[in-house]
Amino acid sequence: MKSFTRRFFCLFQALVVLAAFGQTAPSPSPDARWEIPFTDDGLPGAGPIRRADWFRKTWAERRASWGRRVQQDQRALVFLGDSITQGWGDDMRGSFAGVKVANRGISGDTTRGVLIRMDDDVIALDPAGVVILIGTNDLEDDADPETIAANLKLILAKLKAHNPKMPILLCQVFPSSESKKRPAAKIKKLNQLYAAAVRGDAQVILLETWPLFANAQGNAKPEEFPDLLHPNEIGYAKWAAALRPILATLDFVETEPDVFTVEPGFESLFNGHDLTGWGYRPTLESEIRDAKHWQETDPKTANWPIVTKAVQFDGLTSSPDGRYVAKHGRLIVTTPPEFRKVQKLSTTREFPRDFILKLEFRATPDADSGIFIREPQLQCRDYIIAGPYKKLQHYKAGDWNEIVITVHGGQALCACNGEVLESAFKVPATGPIGLEGDRGQMEYRRIRIQELP
Repeated sequence: MKSFTRRFFCLFQALVVLAAFGQTAPSPSPDARWEIPFTDDGLPGAGPIRRADWFRKTWAERRASWGRRVQQDQRALVFLGDSITQGWGDDMRGSFAGVKVANRGISGDTTRGVLIRMDDDVIALDPAGVVILIGTNDLEDDADPETIAANLKLILAKLKAHNPKMPILLCQVFPSSESKKRPAAKIKKLNQLYAAAVRGDAQVILLETWPLFANAQGNAKPEEFPDLLHPNEIGYAKWAAALRPILATLDFVETEPDVFTVEPGFESLFNGHDLTGWGYRPTLESEIRDAKHWQETDPKTANWPIVTKAVQFDGLTSSPDGRYVAKHGRLIVTTPPEFRKVQKLSTTREFPRDFILKLEFRATPDADSGIFIREPQLQCRDYIIAGPYKKLQHYKAGDWNEIVITVHGGQALCACNGEVLESAFKVPATGPIGLEGDRGQMEYRRIRIQELP
């Protein structure tokens, strides 16, 4: 009996010890590689690195979970940023159906924080492309725009060193509010420095997301940013629409041909798969004078190449300079690396008879283009932001819009989605149809004409 009691007591003690151990043993901490370094010593870049407890936890948990997905997320389109990116969700709320995406946004992150985690969170995925939105939290932590822009340059350098052909989409920092320690003047200055950092870099496409969202005072709109910092569903939808044309040009989305049947009596001016029937005509003397005067009086003058000899692009899918590209039924005026470049593509035919011209266009935010009717240019832009027709009721930002131009007796009636742009636009007796590029990306499709008796 004593032996049994002794064995029972020992077993009881062992159970108590095990129970106590189970209650007090700490849970395994994340791998140290996912944690924020405790000091700035030896870290790249400059400026703020956040180390509040909540941020440390978010940083470690998100990065550890991504570490388990490295193989699964290979060759994804990576979205890199802070809470604005994180808040879009793991699949960007289905905004880019069929595209393999990887959301690498961390709430509260800064440009320096992004720089520190580049290798494991981004480079390790060998991305097919990267979309960047970062910098707003640096401003809240009193970093100056120059420091933030310097960190961005280091981020871009790492991406470019990894893959010099990988497309990079740099979004301008969104507007916010003085009440959020993100005044409009500082954001505008930062975006100017971002633009300067990538000017002339064909690998980086700058997307003008600041004018897309800013109100007249340069701040966020409450109906799109309820807390004046983070977008709601409306804001995310606008961001997705702004990105889509660029992603289409890069073959991430809309990779199937546009299916369209030309109406009876009309003929197509664009076959949808190459630039046959189009080319560069010699620059007019009047345009050369305009270019010279502009360059002499405006330090922000657009690049304006002068064409001295006609060039035809029959059979080519792209103009030799890459400015005009035929792809999946769209005639694309690509975003120029220098941000502004005046270049006109024209039909090799001329049209002396009265006609009806129909086409559709889609513009990135603040894009500036034009349609030449024989010779005079009808401004074709992201109208609500870039003008001149800012009061259109039926214009669809980031979507396709129809232009109908009816030429009769030396005048043209021009309409967009049924709203009159010009009622008596004067045109010469004959000339080609032309499409111009200046700023941003513009796409045209379903370009067709009916010559009238």
